[in-house]
Amino acid sequence: MFNKILIANRGEIAIRIMRACRELGIKTVAVYSEADRSALHAQIADEAICIGPAATKDSYLNTKAIIAACEITHAEAIHPGFGFLSENADFARLCRTCGITFIGPSPEVMDAMGDKANAKKTMISAGVPVVPGSDGVVKTIEDAKAVCRGIGYPVMVKASAGGGGRGIRLVEREEDLESHYVAAQQEALQFFGNDEVYIEKFIVNPRHIEIQLLADEHGNVVHLGERDCSLQRRNQKVLEESPSPIMTDELRARMGAAAVAAAKVSGYQNAGTIEFLVDKDKNFYFMEMNTRIQVEHPVTEFVTGIDLVKAQIRIAAGEPLWFTQDDVKLTGHAIECRINAEDPRHGFRPCPGRIKSLHVPGGFNVRIDSAVYTGYEIPPYYDSMIAKLLVKAPTREEAIMKMRVALAEFIIEGVETNIDFQLSLLKDEDFESGDFDIGFLNRKNIMGE
Repeated sequence: MFNKILIANRGEIAIRIMRACRELGIKTVAVYSEADRSALHAQIADEAICIGPAATKDSYLNTKAIIAACEITHAEAIHPGFGFLSENADFARLCRTCGITFIGPSPEVMDAMGDKANAKKTMISAGVPVVPGSDGVVKTIEDAKAVCRGIGYPVMVKASAGGGGRGIRLVEREEDLESHYVAAQQEALQFFGNDEVYIEKFIVNPRHIEIQLLADEHGNVVHLGERDCSLQRRNQKVLEESPSPIMTDELRARMGAAAVAAAKVSGYQNAGTIEFLVDKDKNFYFMEMNTRIQVEHPVTEFVTGIDLVKAQIRIAAGEPLWFTQDDVKLTGHAIECRINAEDPRHGFRPCPGRIKSLHVPGGFNVRIDSAVYTGYEIPPYYDSMIAKLLVKAPTREEAIMKMRVALAEFIIEGVETNIDFQLSLLKDEDFESGDFDIGFLNRKNIMGE
């Protein structure tokens, strides 16, 4: 087991990883930007190193500074969390070159699965259902038109190196294809440094269901059930839950088996997630693989009782999985609400600023993952998510009620947040009945304003 781990991230995920490390008896190193000098993760780590100015390219994406911090502090491993460098194969390769363990899959697997077009080919070889579309990258608008005529409109143009909802365009007719194709390329180049795109058939009103995986270096692969991530706004997840309201034992078994097969054929190791689209007839299609821990991982932790971050660390240290697929049991129902510093009444614009007062909810089976505190200045340079609120109850109905109570107790003064929006969503009749899909929040005015 490692003696010291550097956490190449910030915010609540950095705090989450620190807790797992400390419970395993591992010392922690935090890295922080100049804008994060007063951030909680920089204050509570065993050691903290400033790695550059506020801009992410000069700090949390500054690979040389992060490796230097690791060498200075004699950390043996780096946990990248999610976002930033977590799916950067070149960084994982650099860690290997420097004799530092990257807590995640190998760079070769990240190359294969991080490229969405290549990942689709891998899924086909594993027998996993995929959305009809191009065989790989579509390099010209003429090729794009030919693909779209073959599969029929509507289609999605997607960044091959994409993620987080970036580089995606819905095209409903051929006359709009060229403008959306170029726009997707430009956005992909801006955010990922790679303008390659591919095309998929647009599945009308699907659910977004993802399967959590753990795989060790000894050939053991298990899935930990599903998370329903269909409640999204502009391709950004808002609320996640497990089990999914549409799930059956038979469908879970088929999707889980497909996810495990995908991990095995790709030689995957560590924690990963296979994301699927599920249509109204419960046909499922591979969408993408996330080669990292997910924002919503605590949902799975609640219903399985398995600490995913500890599992990541143990797998990276060479330990075999300590349980089998037969040992995985889902109990109760868990819901996660992402709490963002944003103003839902004005286009969800980000609202950085100083938190003047803070009261967080508590109680039986209520969990808060956050890094904010009274007096904390939320910087304008990073993602607007400031907390994750989770609850668990025996049934979905009880979990919804528990989450309503928890949201009503959650008080943040000084900045605008989406707490009232989440509370309105939890009271929506269609949400309560489980009647929603991936486009639900884009169609419905939840707050009635």
